[in-house]
Amino acid sequence: MVIIDFVRHAQGYHNLCKENWSLPDPNLTPLGEEQCKALKALYPYHDTVKMLVASPLRRTLQTALQSFEPAADRGLVVLALPELQEVSALPSDVGSARSTLEKEFTADQVDLSRVQPAWNYKGKGSPYAVDLDALTARGRSARLSLRALTKGLGPDDRIAVVTHGGFLHFMTQDYDGMVPTRGTGWQNTEWRAYEFADPTGADADAALKETAASWERRRGTAQGMTAQEQLELQLAYHHFLTEELGIQVEEDLMVKFTDDYEAAQKREAAAEAKARA
Repeated sequence: MVIIDFVRHAQGYHNLCKENWSLPDPNLTPLGEEQCKALKALYPYHDTVKMLVASPLRRTLQTALQSFEPAADRGLVVLALPELQEVSALPSDVGSARSTLEKEFTADQVDLSRVQPAWNYKGKGSPYAVDLDALTARGRSARLSLRALTKGLGPDDRIAVVTHGGFLHFMTQDYDGMVPTRGTGWQNTEWRAYEFADPTGADADAALKETAASWERRRGTAQGMTAQEQLELQLAYHHFLTEELGIQVEEDLMVKFTDDYEAAQKREAAAEAKARA
């Protein structure tokens, strides 16, 4: 069965301090670039990676290109998937317009074909809205997209997916490592291997499970978490996230989205066309 190696991005400037949350779509720090080099050196499956996928934010695209440079050198292009963007509407978690990304990443590096106008709009009616229901639905949508991408790949092939610490919990439905005082149980450039729980592809939820080898590599034991333990951590994480998002609203830290999603799409499409003219 195809293995999906999920990776949290390397350190970005927004990770340094709360004040940097106001930075729009920040780059990796020098330490982040060193973390990518370390992951590249330690990751043992470069030769079997058949696809690179990442959130369209700068830090995730940069992490994918630098950490999986051997695959990129073989001609693999990073597919940018908007479903993989981070959960909040902080400026640091809101992506750049496609026209901006096209100036920073060549078509030989990143495939932006799925990055549509208003992909970075997180207001009313958006599939990227900042609430638990929308995030849960987006996690499922991302899993379905990845499952579709695995079709045609061989049983020994791997996909490397670079995304964000908060969203990884909605993506994998796995809360291992979660503590109530942090927004994620994943460290920068940490990677874990997953496969689809239903090998027939009939599961409507496209549920994932961490491989036994991945769990043992990380935890030193083949014994995984129970369903009850996962549920308890999920509830704790959702409680933490709800409180944290409320604080961000109270402190006026989030980007304000005033249009509905359809209006935002039309406005952004016009702006993108003008930027390319």
